[in-house]
Amino acid sequence: MTTTAGTDRPTTLLDQARRDYAALQAQGLSLDLTRGKPSPEQLDLATDLLALPGDRYTAADGTDCRNYGGSLGLPELREIFSPFLQVPVDRLMAVGNSSLELMHDCLVHAFLGTTLPGAARRWADEERVKFLCPVPGYDRHFGVCERFGIEMIPVPLTDDGPDMTVVADLVRSDPEIKGIWCVPKYGNPDGSCYSDETVRRLAAMPTAAEDFRIFWDNAYAVHHLTDEEIEVADILAACADAGHPDRAFVFGSTSKITLAGSGVAFFGSSAANVAWLRHYSGKRSIGPDKLNQLRHALFLRDAEGVRRHMRRHREILRPKFDVVDRVFAEELDGTGLATWTRPKGGYFIALSVLEGCAREVVRLAAEAGIALTPAGATHPWPEDPQDSVIRIGPTYPGLDELRHIAHGVTVCVRVAGYEKLAA
Repeated sequence: MTTTAGTDRPTTLLDQARRDYAALQAQGLSLDLTRGKPSPEQLDLATDLLALPGDRYTAADGTDCRNYGGSLGLPELREIFSPFLQVPVDRLMAVGNSSLELMHDCLVHAFLGTTLPGAARRWADEERVKFLCPVPGYDRHFGVCERFGIEMIPVPLTDDGPDMTVVADLVRSDPEIKGIWCVPKYGNPDGSCYSDETVRRLAAMPTAAEDFRIFWDNAYAVHHLTDEEIEVADILAACADAGHPDRAFVFGSTSKITLAGSGVAFFGSSAANVAWLRHYSGKRSIGPDKLNQLRHALFLRDAEGVRRHMRRHREILRPKFDVVDRVFAEELDGTGLATWTRPKGGYFIALSVLEGCAREVVRLAAEAGIALTPAGATHPWPEDPQDSVIRIGPTYPGLDELRHIAHGVTVCVRVAGYEKLAA
């Protein structure tokens, strides 16, 4: 975390910030930083996928990938991703192209199926269902909860993961708390990584709900930005060791590895949970797109192929994160107006401004032609009680465009911040 020092002369500094903002508006910008998605250069890294599998349609085990069936997905692709997702091959499913879709489906089946392993009844028959939501967090997780009327309980996110004292106290006494959202590695938006102790406590903590589930969204399992490839403890092994083998649902995908809209999603868990999901998935699909899985297996080849491919992503992404950090440091260090994260992986930077200023920064940016993720998106409903966190996604724009965006953001931070200090 980069931290800024205190400041004085807010009125004089505000006058200068307003002049800078007028100059920014005069540029007539039209720039967009609203979502973190792969750039065209990143997508080009997987162009060879488009020529695969060619005239080949047979998997390694002889499966005709043109036909129905194969609800677990191709073994060769599951073998490639098993070590990265920390799920044994026989308990890892490769299915559609969206891990978010899998999370949505797991909630649908928990509400409308017979029962989850360990559940006394369907979630639809509960008076109320609640989920813990570490904040700042991922807006699409919160959107899924909102879709199903799940009550969201924000819990603080630390550098080691969710505040486990808060989490443990809540789940111990409230049987209506059925789950927690977790992005364990290079979290969205702050880049935090769960410590081994956090993983152990999540796995072992007593819960009032016997069907409590950890939704372990390992979206950035291989998305390193530095030479240090951080590893997070194995949640499935930790749950099994603690006597709660069914507690965790693990999700992942190739969406930010190969082609974002044409990837492969993964689900891993206990044998009982995998059987549960396969049973209900079989009611909506006769099998996944095995040809897409085959071309991914042919393209990536093995675990080292994934690592090699992601190093090429890193060569594109690292300079983008560096330029944002450099501009923020040059223009905000010493102002006392903001802090920001320096993630070692993932897709986002969390910018924290003075309390009560995030919405104003986003509004000012929009009026200057820079679209940012809405303030509050990092919290349920979306409502950030401190109105301070803004998610920055540097991955899509080019370097020159990013410099303009980062500069424009700092101007808006200075205007909003000095206005608050001068009030």
